[in-house]
Amino acid sequence: MFQTLQPPGWAPAKGYANGISTRGRMVFVAGMIGWDAQCQFETDDFVQQCRQSLRNIVQTLACADAGPQHVVRMTWYVTDKKEYLRRSRELGQAYQEIMGRNYPVMTLVQVSALLEDRAQVEIEATAVVPD
Repeated sequence: MFQTLQPPGWAPAKGYANGISTRGRMVFVAGMIGWDAQCQFETDDFVQQCRQSLRNIVQTLACADAGPQHVVRMTWYVTDKKEYLRRSRELGQAYQEIMGRNYPVMTLVQVSALLEDRAQVEIEATAVVPD
């Protein structure tokens, strides 16, 4: 499906890939925040909002006959990088429960705010479904 790119001599990436090479039908998922299908927040907990954002991505991918295993790129926007770092172990467990052991290319950006005031995270995803 895809090839992980690891330059010679580089330390292994932890929880993401440095690069990915792939072919197939591309699926783009807009930034998903931690609210449910009715656009309601059920929690203000950071990890729980991340869980819901990832579930929203998986549900959107399913509309294109794709799944977490097809995700090749993610961009995470968080409002508090210290919270992300402090809860990284818990977040990693939530990620694996929903996305499996697929570690795409990832970027994390701290932002001052997101459009929805209660949102603490927004995650974009790109998937490639093999031909």
